[in-house]
Amino acid sequence: MSSIPLQHLNTFQLNAHANELIAVTSVNQLEQLLPLTHPFLVLGGGSNMLFTENYQGRILANNIAGIKQWEDDNSHYFQVAGGENWHDFVMHCAELNIGGLENLALIPGSVGAAPVQNIGAYGVEFSQVCHEVIGYDIHTGLRHIFTNNDCQFAYRESVFKQQRHFFITQVTFKLTKQWQPQLSYGELKAWSAELNEAPTSQSVANKVIDVRNAKLPNPEILPNVGSFFKNPVVTTQHAKQLQHDYDNMPQYIVADGVKLAAGWLIDHLGLKGKSIGGAGVHTHQALVLVNNGKATSSDVINLAHLIIESVNQTFGVVLEPEVNLVDRDGYSKFETCHKRLTNV
Repeated sequence: MSSIPLQHLNTFQLNAHANELIAVTSVNQLEQLLPLTHPFLVLGGGSNMLFTENYQGRILANNIAGIKQWEDDNSHYFQVAGGENWHDFVMHCAELNIGGLENLALIPGSVGAAPVQNIGAYGVEFSQVCHEVIGYDIHTGLRHIFTNNDCQFAYRESVFKQQRHFFITQVTFKLTKQWQPQLSYGELKAWSAELNEAPTSQSVANKVIDVRNAKLPNPEILPNVGSFFKNPVVTTQHAKQLQHDYDNMPQYIVADGVKLAAGWLIDHLGLKGKSIGGAGVHTHQALVLVNNGKATSSDVINLAHLIIESVNQTFGVVLEPEVNLVDRDGYSKFETCHKRLTNV
């Protein structure tokens, strides 16, 4: 029987429970727990996880802390424990005037969760600063060191997202001493053009914080998981047709096609502020779904389904959730959650 409340361990704050919760505070403790063969789930900050049902298994909360720093002639290195707060670490580097992470300021969650999702914002992705990831295979108890290539990073993807049986204990960052600010994002570009001096990593981080605060709701005030959907990538031919039909549609050329702005697609359909039960589309950022206080799992899934169907019908584009969905058995696909909760 599920008895451990999870509402305050995930930023969407849905009412869900788990059978057992273990706070892992050291590598030694983790090694003594492993291997595990029965259902388990690794929980970081809970900022990109949506529990659609009570979870019938054991949760391992990553609370391992610690930061080590060294350098060579060309780079700064940080080995950071997986349970460290991501934003706090970003600001730690910025305060040391060590650049590379500042565009990723104010992203909620833990350091150990960052490689799983290959987090990114304002022209920078985690994969660009990752040197290696250290983790344990929960099934075997064996320790593994993953190089950047081993992590198989892609847009909001990694080997850790595809194979959910790793507990990330440490991440090593490599930050070049030849830092150049990444200011290609519109609001950062406009801001930097008005400066009378060269931007620092700390000033860029502060500007990113301002931009994010202006656009995105604070999950501590209005529960949410940040961007609910991935920005879709379509073929060049499909993108040209969409550009013909919607000449103000933002498009970005990427390696495997053309990336569209999911928020623009949702906004164009007039879905900002749309709600089902206690779940709603944020009034200022269409890419964010929020818990207005009494949302149920069904409310969120039904709202997401409405958005997916509406976008597909109008643009011929299928949106995929960026958030990790967890049902009673563990990680699940959106279609499975929708069928289970709506009895389709």
